[in-house]
Amino acid sequence: MKFTTVLFVLCLGLVACEVSEKSDQAAMEVSNISKDSVQSISPLSYDSVYAEKVGADDYGMKSYVIAFLKRGPNRPEDKQLIDSLQSAHMANIGKLANEGKLVLAGPFYGDGDLRGIYIFDTDSIEEAASWTATDPAIIYGSLEMELIQWYGSAALMDVNELHQKAAKINF
Repeated sequence: MKFTTVLFVLCLGLVACEVSEKSDQAAMEVSNISKDSVQSISPLSYDSVYAEKVGADDYGMKSYVIAFLKRGPNRPEDKQLIDSLQSAHMANIGKLANEGKLVLAGPFYGDGDLRGIYIFDTDSIEEAASWTATDPAIIYGSLEMELIQWYGSAALMDVNELHQKAAKINF
């Protein structure tokens, strides 16, 4: 019985060592992925003038506020009112984009309660809230906004300009 117990403990120890060796090997493989190898995949081409123009920090990032547009409690049923609100909503999006306040906007697919997204060029929830308060769909109550701070690429600042080059038809 003693011999069987000793043999069992020895086998258990060998198995544990092998598992540990495999874990150590995997950890070493992961740690061998250096910043240099990642940067060689996507080399940096820093442009200080551009970085300053878009408000980038040293990582090429900046703070924004994201607004998640959600279905509001006051949903119109009249087709003419729906069309009028949508038209005014789209005009407000264009106005905010032209003023440089709205970096990105777009709807979500489907018919769920989450309707769309805005990304605002501010790190202030209060400022973004004041901008969303100008939206006719928010005023009417057919949409509500949930605002949250977000840290993303400062290059997003050029999306509106690039979009104009890609779009054949304006909203």
